[in-house]
Amino acid sequence: MNILSFDTCFDACSVAAGRGLRSLTPAIAFAFEPMHKGHAERLLPMIEAVMAEAGLVFGALDRIAVSRGPGTFTGTRICVSAARALALATKAEIVSLSSLRLMAMSPYIPAAPTQRIAVATDARRGEIYFEVYDRHTLESVVAAQCREVSEAASLLGRKPIVIAGSGGALLAEAARKQGIDATPILPDLLPDALDMLFAAGELPASASVSPLYLRPPDAKPPSPSPFVGAGV
Repeated sequence: MNILSFDTCFDACSVAAGRGLRSLTPAIAFAFEPMHKGHAERLLPMIEAVMAEAGLVFGALDRIAVSRGPGTFTGTRICVSAARALALATKAEIVSLSSLRLMAMSPYIPAAPTQRIAVATDARRGEIYFEVYDRHTLESVVAAQCREVSEAASLLGRKPIVIAGSGGALLAEAARKQGIDATPILPDLLPDALDMLFAAGELPASASVSPLYLRPPDAKPPSPSPFVGAGV
């Protein structure tokens, strides 16, 4: 199976490509670049370079795997739009997962005795994006959502928990105030497309993908002009 995966949801742009992933001689290439902005300019050149390194042509792709948010509005739109365009051009299937689940799949998360792990990212304005998973199966036990920090802490449950991501320290502090044994880890953790590459072969495919924003955009369309349609 030939798969291209990529992510631009937060402060990094990452791409991975695998040729013949279910064969005895697979070829894998990947790239990861931290960045606060510039995802749109870097994504396609990174895709071209990684595809070339893996010895893949676009027409040979079986699947395109992407994270669909939450994240910055611009980063999430870039990721979803690129996946739609490439799938349309190549006829490849699309598979997707949330950026939070992709972070939970990171090999940097250490083994620990806690039954649950949360991934939390700072959404600004006193809010966080977070999701809680069973540590062993990565099944979601509290769905991805955007909440005020103390409210999110109340949803973690009463058992000891570790919390990864840029919002981990905030959420753990609020949780401890509520009597929950919470430990923040990996504050710099970001989604990485390489972690999605092998899982993409088992994810359910769809014809398209929609962004997962979790909250409305900060910018609002202008109100209708009172002069539109008025007589003169």
